[in-house]
Amino acid sequence: MKIAVLDDYADAFRKVADFPRLREHEVVSVRDSEKDHAKQAARLADFDVVVLTQQRSQFRRAVIEKLPNLKLVVQTGGHREHLDIEACTEKGIAVATGRSSKSYSTAELTWGLILASMRHIPHEVAQLKQGAWQSTVGTELHGKALGIYGLGKIGSVVARYGKAFGMEVICWGRSATQARAREAGYIVPESREAFFGRADVLSLHIHYFPETRGLVTAGDMAQMKHTALLVNTGRAGLIEEGALEAALKKGRPGFAAVDVYEDEPLVGGNHPLLKLPNAICTPHLGYAVKEGFENHYNGVIANIVAFASGSPVNIINPEALGSR
Repeated sequence: MKIAVLDDYADAFRKVADFPRLREHEVVSVRDSEKDHAKQAARLADFDVVVLTQQRSQFRRAVIEKLPNLKLVVQTGGHREHLDIEACTEKGIAVATGRSSKSYSTAELTWGLILASMRHIPHEVAQLKQGAWQSTVGTELHGKALGIYGLGKIGSVVARYGKAFGMEVICWGRSATQARAREAGYIVPESREAFFGRADVLSLHIHYFPETRGLVTAGDMAQMKHTALLVNTGRAGLIEEGALEAALKKGRPGFAAVDVYEDEPLVGGNHPLLKLPNAICTPHLGYAVKEGFENHYNGVIANIVAFASGSPVNIINPEALGSR
């Protein structure tokens, strides 16, 4: 079979341990992203299998209906909102989901961004290379308030790391989040305003759904300290569109560190956040670790091999198997 691996920017698919299991198949890693549906369909017209890496590419009916050879779509993890499963089923295209993500890599990147921002590490590295010495004064984390908005898998790990740094952990979210926070011994402030106003570092770990889009507003950020740091390694859409850039220009919060953007991949260097001196920006590195790719892509390979052998597994639309 001919297999396309979409959005494999670092060419990681070929480097995982199980890649040799596909030696009998032709594998093409696509290292850029095509947003135009017609161009995407033309690019994929000859492929039997398409691998979707996370949620990097939308895979909609306008594309699916133009892929006459496509037999199988394999998704890393369980993400589905970017994929038209109904259209796949109508065309007799099986959809297989993969192994769930682990929470450590994103939590670790969150802390990398916190430390980099609070100690001005990117700036100081650049200054030292230009011959300057100690041009800023950093901020110690010990004793400061770490705000966790959303105490799920990743948020819980970030909170535990915060305790290890000697920080006071405060949490906000739905009633279930607040209950988990109290059970873990964390502080739940008396109001949303108090949560935003008290945090020295505030990290977003809310699940992204249509109902949580724009959940963090300009008004929320206006409550934050001028010395505070807002970190977003979740989804860009959690913050009201354009509000973070405006808030940073006003100085509340004083700093931001982000790993996610409305339109990815972000290329060309034209995003407003990239032009602000009080923002640190990384190219969605939260999941991009060797261990994560091994987990995701080895699961993908197992699904492809099973399908090719006539014994498909992890198919979420089994009715497609009999209709092709």
